[in-house]
Amino acid sequence: MGHIQFLNCLPLYWGLARTGTLLDLDLSKDTPEKLSEQLIRGELDIAPVTLVEFLRAADDLVAFPDLAVGCDGPVMSCVIVTQKPLEQLDGARIALGSTSRTSVRLAQLLLAEKIGVRPDYYTCPPDLGLMMQEADAAVLIGDAALRANLHDGPRLGLEVHDLGQMWKDWTGLPFVFAVWATRRDYLEREPLVVQKVHEAFLASRDLSLEEVGKVAEQAARWETFTEPVLERYFTTLDFRFGPDQLRGVTEFARRVGPTTGFPADVKVELLGAAG
Repeated sequence: MGHIQFLNCLPLYWGLARTGTLLDLDLSKDTPEKLSEQLIRGELDIAPVTLVEFLRAADDLVAFPDLAVGCDGPVMSCVIVTQKPLEQLDGARIALGSTSRTSVRLAQLLLAEKIGVRPDYYTCPPDLGLMMQEADAAVLIGDAALRANLHDGPRLGLEVHDLGQMWKDWTGLPFVFAVWATRRDYLEREPLVVQKVHEAFLASRDLSLEEVGKVAEQAARWETFTEPVLERYFTTLDFRFGPDQLRGVTEFARRVGPTTGFPADVKVELLGAAG
């Protein structure tokens, strides 16, 4: 099973340790895009998978309902950091942090269709200081984005634009950055195992959100963020994957599918509806 070591996934895993479920899981830790690739290649049975990669491989994967990393408004950890207003980025260089195809595709969509600019994109490691030496703007996700949003952007006098809020303002819908999914062939072989894992994650999420102060307190011991900031972050994130989130996924697919490697009307199959 895959495990993303970003803070945004901590509430989904924190409760597993409390319930003892971790003893039964073989966790493989890696970046979102590498875990996505491993699941699609069949090296993992169940894993978080970035939305773009899930939609590209939707024929082979079944998503867990009511479990995702997303937002319904601000997300705090998926941002565009700019040295000039967004409207002035036509033809400008934008550095793309190389860790999430979904956030990158969302940023490109918003800049092209909501703002109306066509920047010059290039990929580089997610280091804001280095990015700003070479580029007019940067797209960051995860912990690096959270640092840019709360610390480095304001300190350097940069504008920080939240991708989740931009999407919500534009479409009125939630956005889903990653889902949990199992391979269809593994589900056919081990339906009870998949069901138990799904139930364990839902219980872990619920426990973590009930005790979010404790999750934030523990995370603050090894992170650069304070306990109140982490509690705000964990409660800003939307870990649901229900009808509203599915509408957000459908709208994203409609807008970017044909240029991103999946059909505009791609079918998302949810566990429980399978078969």
